[in-house]
Amino acid sequence: MEAIKLKELVDQMTVEEKIGQMIQLSSDFYNTTENEITGPMNEMYLTTEKMKTVGSVLGISGANQVKEIQRSHLESSRLGIPLLFMADIVHGYRTIFPIPLGLASSWDPKLVEQTASIAAKEAAVAGLHVTFSPMVDLVRDARWGRVMESTGEDAYLNQQMARAFVRGYQGPNLKEDVTKLAACVKHFAAYGAPIAGREYNTVNMSERQLRENYLPAYKAAIDEGSRLVMTAFNTVDGIPATGNSWLMNEVLRKEMGFDGVLISDWGAIGELIAHGVAENLKEAGTLAFEAGVDIEMMSAAYSSELKGLIESGTLDETKLDTAVLRILELKNDLGLFENPYRGADAQKETQEMFSPQNREVARMSAEQSIVLLKNEHVLPLRNDLKIALIGPNSQTRDLLGSWSWKGDTAETPSLYEGILQHVSTEQLVVIAEADMLDQSADEKLADVDVIVLALGETSEMSGEAASRTSLTLPGNQLELVKAVRRAAKPVVATLFNGRPLDLSAIVEEVDGLVEAWFPGSEGGTALANVLFGAVNPSGKLTMSFPRTIGQVPMYYNQDKTGRPINETNKTEKYLSKYLDVENTPLFPFGFGLSYTKFSYSALNFSHTTFTEEETVTVRVTVKNEGNVTGAEIVQLYVQDEVAKVVRPVKELKNFEKITLEPQAQKEVTFTLTAEALAYVHPDLMFAADNGTFKIMVGSDSENVQSETIRLITKLITK
Repeated sequence: MEAIKLKELVDQMTVEEKIGQMIQLSSDFYNTTENEITGPMNEMYLTTEKMKTVGSVLGISGANQVKEIQRSHLESSRLGIPLLFMADIVHGYRTIFPIPLGLASSWDPKLVEQTASIAAKEAAVAGLHVTFSPMVDLVRDARWGRVMESTGEDAYLNQQMARAFVRGYQGPNLKEDVTKLAACVKHFAAYGAPIAGREYNTVNMSERQLRENYLPAYKAAIDEGSRLVMTAFNTVDGIPATGNSWLMNEVLRKEMGFDGVLISDWGAIGELIAHGVAENLKEAGTLAFEAGVDIEMMSAAYSSELKGLIESGTLDETKLDTAVLRILELKNDLGLFENPYRGADAQKETQEMFSPQNREVARMSAEQSIVLLKNEHVLPLRNDLKIALIGPNSQTRDLLGSWSWKGDTAETPSLYEGILQHVSTEQLVVIAEADMLDQSADEKLADVDVIVLALGETSEMSGEAASRTSLTLPGNQLELVKAVRRAAKPVVATLFNGRPLDLSAIVEEVDGLVEAWFPGSEGGTALANVLFGAVNPSGKLTMSFPRTIGQVPMYYNQDKTGRPINETNKTEKYLSKYLDVENTPLFPFGFGLSYTKFSYSALNFSHTTFTEEETVTVRVTVKNEGNVTGAEIVQLYVQDEVAKVVRPVKELKNFEKITLEPQAQKEVTFTLTAEALAYVHPDLMFAADNGTFKIMVGSDSENVQSETIRLITKLITK
């Protein structure tokens, strides 16, 4: 449909029909009989007539069901405006990939794009149009349960992953390619920084901090073309994001140039009352409407109050028309006016779901997401060993993680089943934790060569509304580790979890330690492949692992302090340090081991002094010193030595993943621009300064080689 016809359609609509487009309802309103829905309809101030005007639905999928609901809706809609169907397709639809924090550990945007493309294809044939993904919130506090849905603590890496997710979901043309979904970037803004890591809690930071660290990933997703943005539950400078006109109108719309659909999170408009910035739904609806929120998800401010506010002249109907036009443009760009059933296809649904090809990508993505944290000559395991498998996660199929809506744990191979692809049943003995704790299993371990200890969280322990005040292994797992040590056998601990954990109590007790996250539909197979060396691990952390909860929030790019600790002064007292633990993380950002060893040498620059019109080529030679092929993630960091504001001790500016055969080497090159050295100044201008910069290249944020360059520049502003 042409743009002019969309505007003509808006002109034909009544105020009630326009408001209906701005209302999103859950599946409860469509999966029940009319009698059962009376209560929810009353709570949402809806009538049967108003239901005919509703614009979108969340949480319904399945080609036949979606087509039937769409058909029924079109028959009752005066103007024949189709529904939008939306859902949380976060790390897979039917085929589940590793949680986003795990996918990010691959440091492979092309892989992330591929998983998002498969998720879109499966969801699209099931009738969906929009996914509430990617979540690009920068996170530094592992207590927050939704770190599992993030891609980590670094703004630069988050930008690359945000773009990859959007490309994978949307492709170049939503109308022509019905196997794609519209992406909805979330949660705008700074949702990942709640005080004390507590879900839905207040966020409090300076505007400079907001602009420098938290906004860039949203901007990257928007620049990549994300068609929707979701508001955050939290406050920004004391004002809830969903009713924050400055944040939405000035920053999102004007500065970032976002012209797509802005949707609230579930019930967020109504929650303005609980926040204490609105007395009732009328005031809440006014705040959200004036902030430019186009769709209200599952609260009743628009349905109950907007008509009266428009007709009384309190709110401008032209703004209503603008919001509705954005929604209709999205529907048009999805091709729904020409084909309201779009990609929904029951036959293709059967073919596409959980196909062997999709499962293969799930396995591969899990393998690349796994991070080897420790290896004292115990891994990879030989397939002639006798193995004891112990621990709460030894036979669990709870490997999908939060937001695995349509995933089926019954079809998810456990670690036990994965190991049996490498050894016989006679070589694998499973021992119950209770037997180990009461010391009755020592005899069973007598002829065992190695113990695999399967530890971690359950999927309910991370995700939305899953904040924790402790990051240690839950239950009796710490006792189990100590009990297993009695056998004096090599021990490999594996972890299924959705956040960085405090592993200080076990790291010295085990010979090998493998972080598998919640690895998805093929996670058990993938982890076993890594354990037995069929796959050489290459994943690296995108969130730091603390030594203790007392260090949290823990992140690698902390600001410099006036009393820094270093190797020469660490015995002194009056420094920025703890009395009882090191400042450093247990495992730093960017860290991950391999079954081979990489060396770095010959760090050099095309020139050591440059101007804003020039670029610097950074070169480093990386060699595989071992006897197996391996992949290495080469990381480039920068430190601004003198600036107008205190700068971080280091910042990631680029990375490259390379694969090297045994004894092979490669010169890796990075191009560094003056803009890459810019930052947000006290006047909130983005600029680079004259001065020296330490350039660091290495295998993680702590193991780097460094040299200094100088930038000579006029002020670069952006």
